[in-house]
Amino acid sequence: MSKTPPGKNKAIIAYITFIGMLIAYFMNRDEKHEFATWHIKNMFGLVVLLFCSLALQNYAIGFYIYWISVALWVFSLLMALTNKQQAIPFLSEKFQTWFTFLD
Repeated sequence: MSKTPPGKNKAIIAYITFIGMLIAYFMNRDEKHEFATWHIKNMFGLVVLLFCSLALQNYAIGFYIYWISVALWVFSLLMALTNKQQAIPFLSEKFQTWFTFLD
């Protein structure tokens, strides 16, 4: 069994809706944890992806982007629950680079 990383609770809270991401962000500002920061950035990227799907909802691509973002959210939540920072291929590394303002 792997050791629980510091900030695991914040990482899990980040995946509980958009509000959870905001709560985790503000909790992590006081006492920063790398694990939580990584997952907060990942969730922020998934929220942006979800908003893109909503903007494109009148087109078939919006439907597919929506369900892809839901599947990636479930995957990411499971990774936080199992103490991993396993990335979504291609996207997570971009999220970590693009969203440095969440550090």
